[in-house]
Amino acid sequence: MKTLLRITASSAIAASMMSPSFAADHELSLMLDWFVNPNHGPIVIAHEKGYFAEQGLEVAIQEPADPSMPPKLVAAGKVDMAISYQPTLTIDVAAGLPLIRSGTLVSTPLNTLIVLDESGIKSPADLSGKKIGISIAGTEEATVGTMLKYHGLEYGNVEMINVGWSLAASLASGKVDAVWGGLRNFETNQLELENVQATAFYPEEHGVPSYDELIFVANSKSYDKEAIKAFNSAIEKATTYIVNHPDAAWEEFVSYSPDTLDNELNAMAWEDSLTRFALRPAAVDLARYDHYAQFMFDHGIIKTLPKAADYNPIIN
Repeated sequence: MKTLLRITASSAIAASMMSPSFAADHELSLMLDWFVNPNHGPIVIAHEKGYFAEQGLEVAIQEPADPSMPPKLVAAGKVDMAISYQPTLTIDVAAGLPLIRSGTLVSTPLNTLIVLDESGIKSPADLSGKKIGISIAGTEEATVGTMLKYHGLEYGNVEMINVGWSLAASLASGKVDAVWGGLRNFETNQLELENVQATAFYPEEHGVPSYDELIFVANSKSYDKEAIKAFNSAIEKATTYIVNHPDAAWEEFVSYSPDTLDNELNAMAWEDSLTRFALRPAAVDLARYDHYAQFMFDHGIIKTLPKAADYNPIIN
């Protein structure tokens, strides 16, 4: 069976108007969290090397017109699966959306708090009175607030400024003193390519519980267990291939779309992503999920406390 890889905003919009098709031959629609990039390496490799087809899967992969929509489209039954984030899933489940985590793509945090070396900021303790840029308001009061508290400061000691998607540019230009939400495999490399020396503070080293950055989610009322099992097997095989043959895998990854993928930034991001991919996509640490949910509940991000076992079904 031929695997489909349709990655266009227009096809994503069209797909959102259709009902999902968990057919007997395991057709799946998967919406990414963003445009194709090295974070999606195992997905592209599973397609390029025919691992999805080996599992009897026909996978239609789409980019979102709006990055906030993929989980909502899954909950509405418009697409079968989507890439989301562990914190986002916890928020969505606590709000009553019918979602489950069906697998893990990137099993470590990628978000960072970045400062310029020339700023003289050596730790989060030096951020008092400073401006911190963010792209999207959400959990920053809990995460950045916890990092500050870890160093004896309060969240009110800093000024948060929404700079849109221009995190690296806003930091490099001096518009802000630090940025929250830049990825350790992208924004730090982007700054390096621009000859800007920067330091990244990792939240999990400054009081914030660790979590899975990128996960796959499905509809809790209509997911196909066998299809998801096959999907996870293909992703696991692709990840193993990437780890064992990173250079060859890179060449196969960029061959999907050389014009957009074959560049220095993506090459650097690829190297920095290799140790982040989940080697066992189907596996889950329920205690880790409960710990992070408790962290979000304690900081008022969620009003009800979901149990990890309720939205992490065993699929093996």
